[in-house]
Amino acid sequence: MGNMDAAQRTQTERVELGDASSQRLLRSRSNRGPLIYTLLALPLLGVLIYAVVAGIDEWWQALVLGVIVLMTIGLMIAVDPNRRG
Repeated sequence: MGNMDAAQRTQTERVELGDASSQRLLRSRSNRGPLIYTLLALPLLGVLIYAVVAGIDEWWQALVLGVIVLMTIGLMIAVDPNRRG
């Protein structure tokens, strides 16, 4: 933004373009899509979790799975755009 003049900067900060401090740019008119996705994804997630747990034979496999899950949660926290600090 350093090479922009005032008019160009105003154009990129317009509310219609979805500036971070503005209102949400796209609004959903219906919750049908996310609802259908959730209803399809939850049973699939349950089947996959069952398959993973059923496939654990030794204690070290559970330990590796736990470390992977914790690292994934840590990554989600680290890249959260709303995180303070």
